[in-house]
Amino acid sequence: MTLSALTPLAAEGGAIASLEDGINTVFEPIATFATDVVFWEVPLGDYSFPLIVFWLVVAAAVFTVYFKGIQFRSMPISWALVRGRYSRESDPGEVTHFQALASAVSGTVGLGNIAGVAVAVTVGGPGATFWMILAGLLGMCTKFVECTLGVKYREVHEDGTVTGGPFKYLPMAFNRFGSLASKIGVGIFAVALILFGALGGNAFQANQTYAQAKEITGGDDGWLGSAGASLGFGVLLALGVGLVILGGVTSIAKVTSKLVPFMAGIYVLACLAVIVGNLGAVPGAVGTIISSAFSPDGVTGGAIGVLIIGFQRAAFSNEAGVGSAPIVHSAVKTKHPVSEGFVALLEPFIDTVVICTMTALTIVIADVPSYSELQADAQAGGSVSSDAGVVLTSRSFDSFLPGFDNILTLAVALFAFSTLITWSYYTLKAWTTLVGRSKTKENIFKGLFLIFTVLGAVVDLGQVLNFADAMLFVCAVVNLLACYLLLPVVKREVTSFLAGLRSGEIAEVPKEERVGS
Repeated sequence: MTLSALTPLAAEGGAIASLEDGINTVFEPIATFATDVVFWEVPLGDYSFPLIVFWLVVAAAVFTVYFKGIQFRSMPISWALVRGRYSRESDPGEVTHFQALASAVSGTVGLGNIAGVAVAVTVGGPGATFWMILAGLLGMCTKFVECTLGVKYREVHEDGTVTGGPFKYLPMAFNRFGSLASKIGVGIFAVALILFGALGGNAFQANQTYAQAKEITGGDDGWLGSAGASLGFGVLLALGVGLVILGGVTSIAKVTSKLVPFMAGIYVLACLAVIVGNLGAVPGAVGTIISSAFSPDGVTGGAIGVLIIGFQRAAFSNEAGVGSAPIVHSAVKTKHPVSEGFVALLEPFIDTVVICTMTALTIVIADVPSYSELQADAQAGGSVSSDAGVVLTSRSFDSFLPGFDNILTLAVALFAFSTLITWSYYTLKAWTTLVGRSKTKENIFKGLFLIFTVLGAVVDLGQVLNFADAMLFVCAVVNLLACYLLLPVVKREVTSFLAGLRSGEIAEVPKEERVGS
């Protein structure tokens, strides 16, 4: 007997189809209004620039100038901190620098690095890669600022657990305007984060994991092709997620610290195999990327259009400025808030400068026929979906690594799973900020989160996901305002920490006393 025979939800055109239609019908006007407001576009010649992307990129540029390009000067100290050379087991906090970094990276590295980049270099041409890298490099400083503040104002509870991130530094920034302004700012951020986390950070990831598993098992005709199978898959996925998140951030960090290096390593090695296997094409590909970045004949709207596509892809990929990453970074074991800022700035480097760029180079070098076909469609005014992006990325790999689509599916599934468990922690902290801390309240939320995991595998939430995307960038508006107001605080932390390193007051910790030794 099949799963579809065991549940009335699986009936063709039955309850699931009705549920999808009902949800999307109700949400369509809400999603349209939210996206029109949040992603309001400013005309620039033949193209238009989403104002939220401008908000994110300008903040990254301002922070970079304010801190004199600190992200370019601090790589040695960043890697030393990740390796635990300045952290003791006795330091306050719950996770190591490496675990915090892995957890945060797991929340950003996902389908966007595989499908989203393919769409960007198709619609914006190879030159979009250049601007994507630049935006990623600038975004490193945004992560530095927000994660330093996340640790600076965190609260370490009596049981050793930590609450930090924007929930703690937003009040410090907005209190100067009165307690009401502070409560409104924190409330907007927390509600928007929960809405995105339950839908985009949870249901969408479950949906994509199921879709990829279904694809490699025969599609609609395979054993995962029925609606009942999607329900069973969702339940199993929720059980797997539940086993991880019930252990709190320590459990999440342990899983992501193993999962992220593994999945990123597989993906980067595959990219390198294509690049090295086509070594003679690399100089030409790099030249094309650079020349196309400034070419007035770019695929969409000339040079300005190419710039916008690259900046948009980077902003949507690494979430620098959104305020999500500081939540998990605040749980780090450290006595020096800015030390985690130095660690966090590696995130956009890994996510955008390395992984997104590797994907773009692979596509440009492979230059499979479908790449030219999709570019022609884009030039003719057609749209390019993420589904087409996944196919393009897969075919680019298959041109040199036949059969890699199965490994790519595994990578997508691992990326989605790690994103899902990290967002469970982000949204839990938003929930406890709104309703208070207790084991019962936390477990209620975890149960609700897992219900959305199952729902995501079963139901196509098209309009809901558009709304969720808008909510994520509502967070960015509130978060970056606070970061601007607290820049002098970060500057003092930087000055004090670097002075301590120079004087020897802050010294490397003996190996036997380091975290995890």
